[in-house]
Formats: sequence, structure tokens, C-alpha cells
Amino acid sequence: MNITSEKLSDLELCIKVDIEEKDYIENANKQLKDYQHKATVPGFRKGMAPKALIERMYKSAIVGDAVQNMLNTSLFKYIDDEKLHILGMPMSNDERTGEVDFGKQKDFTFYFDIAVAPEFSIDWSNINVTYNQVKVTAKDVEAEVTNVQNRYGKFETPEAVGAGDYIYGKLVEVDKNGAPKEGGVDTFVSLNLQDLKDEELLPLFEGKKAEEKIVFNMGKAFSAADIEKALRIDAAAAKKFKSDVELTLSGVSRIVPHKMGAELYKLVFPDQKLKDADAFRKAIQAEIEKANNEQSDYLYVNQVRKALIDSFSAPLPEAFLKRWFASRGEKDMTPESIEANWNDQYLPSLKWELIQAKLEEIQPVEPTSNQIVDYIKDILRRNDKKEEGETKEQTEERLEKAARTIAADRQNVGQLVDRIYAENLARIFKEQAKPTVEKVSAKEFAERAKA
Repeated sequence: MNITSEKLSDLELCIKVDIEEKDYIENANKQLKDYQHKATVPGFRKGMAPKALIERMYKSAIVGDAVQNMLNTSLFKYIDDEKLHILGMPMSNDERTGEVDFGKQKDFTFYFDIAVAPEFSIDWSNINVTYNQVKVTAKDVEAEVTNVQNRYGKFETPEAVGAGDYIYGKLVEVDKNGAPKEGGVDTFVSLNLQDLKDEELLPLFEGKKAEEKIVFNMGKAFSAADIEKALRIDAAAAKKFKSDVELTLSGVSRIVPHKMGAELYKLVFPDQKLKDADAFRKAIQAEIEKANNEQSDYLYVNQVRKALIDSFSAPLPEAFLKRWFASRGEKDMTPESIEANWNDQYLPSLKWELIQAKLEEIQPVEPTSNQIVDYIKDILRRNDKKEEGETKEQTEERLEKAARTIAADRQNVGQLVDRIYAENLARIFKEQAKPTVEKVSAKEFAERAKA
């Protein structure tokens, strides 16, 4: 067997594979012998059919399998040995190979076209992307402190409605006369009075008791998102819902916030020894900043990714790659659809694959098994309640075992893997591009994320 290659262009090669009878005949004869022993042929006992008959029946298929197996193995070994970074997969050049007859031919020559990746480097000085960091205000911290106090608070069921209560009951859409609207909304709802858009509407609810009726305009009282959730309708319908409704109150729930103090500090931050409210607020702020930084990283990764793709200027064998996509036989990959979506879909995807390979040379991007396990352990640790009498080492061993069990099912940790992947990219991008950090408001950040 002999393999050679011919340069077609700077990024395309034609690989020629010569296979002689001596290369495959031993394996083919072994297969024929096995067939002879196992074959059931009419007129002969099992395994007793003449060798010549077996050859006439099966030799062509057996030779074909032996040659194809040798061809595939040798072709990819050649690509590995020559350290060719190919794009797509080798494509058979049927015009140069011609007709192949495994029943009559003894020697074979096959031709394959391949495309190789261009040489390029990333010029990080061209990646001028600002790192947007959300400012955490005192108001943000106080709002989260309130949320935490409510989360660890307790529920009460007061007799009458008060500000900020949860109320439950049957809600009916009514017409301008206050009568139930034909075909209108008629459902049981739960509403949070903390979500009231207009505080002037609060007196409509305050002091009301079970079985009493409250009439109000749903669109004036609550946001479209709250209406969508309460009425279980789609977003478009929720935006259009401006009707008056009648709520027959059936119950009230009230959260009594947990008092500030050592007990709350320990519940929220069991691994930190917080001494006072100031330390607690600083810990809360750190958690908000951590969550904000995840969003900042996500935005920064997307912006740098786009900048890297836009700045990629190395030539690509586009004609070959279009043929390769079309040859895959996928339903939606017609030459016409590939051409129509080439610049917006296929080309950016190919460029990003090459960029990712270059990033891997800097440091690993794809999450490792240990990274995934450590990430899951960190999540478990934050929500873990140490078992009585358990040592620190035993706790770590238990968390390690649990994390590895969870990580073993990749379907369950798909989102975590994506998050770790994004973190790895963000770390590389920040180290290489050294961005300018700009602190912005939450509103400004949301606007820039939409751009």
C-alpha cells in the first residue's frame, strides 16, 4: 500500500491511496474461510459447500469490506502522521477514482480531496471590547436583605388583607356593568400585593376578608408579566389584557420577615462568622456582585467572540467546504440553503471552530471532569447541612461522592458544563485582551446587552 498527496491549492490536497492485492488478501481469505465453515447453501450440508462456490457468492463483498476497512484506517492514519489539521472530512474524488469492481479488480487506487486549516494567529490588540460591570447600589443591597429576611421568614394567615400580602381567590373578568363577561377569564388566582404598580390602588384591597369581593382593573394594577403568570396566558395576551375583574377573596398569606441577628447571618452564610449587620450587608453585596459578574462575563464572552470572528481574515477553502456540507446528506443542507446561509451561519461557525482550536493552545477551554465535579461540589457545599458528628474530612468525602454521581449523568449537568465553558472563555479573554472595566447601572447594562 502506498499513500501520496498532491497539492491542489494552498489549502486543498488530493490524497492518493494505492492498495495492492497483497495488502488485503490475507484478511479476505480468512473471512472467506469463515464463511465456508458457517454458510448454509441449498444442496450442501452446513459448512460443506465448495470453496469455489463460496468465492463466487461472497468474494466480491468480502474483498470490498477488507479494502474499505484498510482504506479508512490508512487514510486517517496518514492524516494524523502528517499532522494535517483538516476542515470537514475527506471527500471521495469519484471522477479520478473511476468505477471500482471488487469482484474483478485485484489492485485499487482511490483519490480523496481534503481541505486543511489555514495558519493564523489572534491579534489581541485588535480586540477592544469594554468589560461592563454592574454597579451595586445601597438600594440593591437593602432590597436583597429584605428578600433574604422574607425567604427565611414565616407565613401567617391574617384575617384581613394588609400591604404586601399574598391574596387568593376566584377572579372573573367583568364588563362595564360589572357583570361576568361572556367568554371572559374565570379562574382561581394568587396575587402578590407587593407587585402592585400603583400604590393608590392599595385601599381597594386593604382590610378585605374572605368571601368579600374586590373589583379593579387588572392592567392598571399589575404588570403584563404578573398578569401572564396569574392568569396563565401567553405574553401577547397578557399585554393586551386591560379588563376590569372581580376577585372573590378566599384567603390571605403574609410573610413575617426573619429578624436581623446572628441566627439569620448563620442561616444565610453558614461558613462565615459574621458579627453584625454591616458584615452581613457586605456579604450580601459580595453575593450580588458575584451574580452580576456572571452576567458581565456572559456579555463579554459574546462580544469578544463576535469581535474574534469579525477580525478573522485568514483565507478559507469555501468552495470545498460548501461541497462538503452538501455531501453530508442532511435534509436541510441543500446547495441552495447552504449558499443562502453561508455568511450568516456556516462561515462564522467554521471560523469559531478554528479560533477555539487556537484558544486551546493557550489553555483548555472545554470543561474537564474535575472542573465539573468541583463546580457541583461548590453548589452542594453552599446548600449543605453538615451531619451531626461529621468531621471536615468526612463532609468533603460525602460531597465529593455526591458530586461525582451527579456529574456522571451529563444530561443533568448540561447547563453547568455550558457555564463552566463560558467561565473558561471569559478567563482567557480577560487575560489576553486586558479589557477596560466600566461600571454601569443595571439599566445601562441591559441596554448594552440588547445591542
